[in-house]
Amino acid sequence: MNATPLDAGLYRELVRRALAEDLGWGDATSSLVVPESARATGVLVARAPLVLAGLDVALEAFRQLDPAVSVEIYRQDGEWCRAGDRIAAVSGLAVPMLTAERTALNFLRHLSGVASATRRCVEAGGGALRIADTRKTLPLLRALQQHAVRVGGGINARQSLDEGIVIKVNHARVGGGLAASVARARAATPDTPVHAEAATVEDAIEAVDAGAAVVVFTGASPADLRQVLRQLVGRARVIVSGQIPFERLAACASAGADVVSIGAITDSAPAADIVFELRSE
Repeated sequence: MNATPLDAGLYRELVRRALAEDLGWGDATSSLVVPESARATGVLVARAPLVLAGLDVALEAFRQLDPAVSVEIYRQDGEWCRAGDRIAAVSGLAVPMLTAERTALNFLRHLSGVASATRRCVEAGGGALRIADTRKTLPLLRALQQHAVRVGGGINARQSLDEGIVIKVNHARVGGGLAASVARARAATPDTPVHAEAATVEDAIEAVDAGAAVVVFTGASPADLRQVLRQLVGRARVIVSGQIPFERLAACASAGADVVSIGAITDSAPAADIVFELRSE
């Protein structure tokens, strides 16, 4: 599943800052051990099955330290890689390549982990569920993580707080209750669909009665989910959210859900196993 390539403007400065963080005052080891003129070729290799994401970001790290580096790409973002598959090769000066290696891998392993976790969730839903991310993203990495979700086969939630109205539990607690909060938002922006978070069947019905167009249901019980879906059919959309165990995704699909929002695919996805193998030319 491929997605539109990332605009380099979304990651170029992030990569620069990540390199600066890792470099400090200079790469003490590489500059002492490797001749300045030495050249090498490095290959990014998958060591376990994964969905690739973030290759352009990783390659940017090498290019920033050696603009003359040459690149050969074997796999694209969104492609499934098997253990042993070559992802890309870079050739150029050895010292900049050694200096950029960890930053490149940090981005690539993390983003491929997000894409792989997303794909596993999509497959667990049997193709009947759309898997959505949440705002539980690492600070400053949201655009990159959302790209990884897309190439993994998922869909994106809000990019920022100005995209839509979502009344969560804390809003209701300080806004006079769930119904009052929904009604106030609905009256102020009648043309904007109001999303409301609900943990119980009663809360879900209360939110829709007050004007919510979408219920973000966080209840843990499969029976409650089935009841919410049954009672709100034709009245409001239901997005399943909360701590949904991986093994319950098929049950969500069979209950009739079509969207499940999962924060874990971005905030706690395991890093993909990718290495950088460097050889002298």
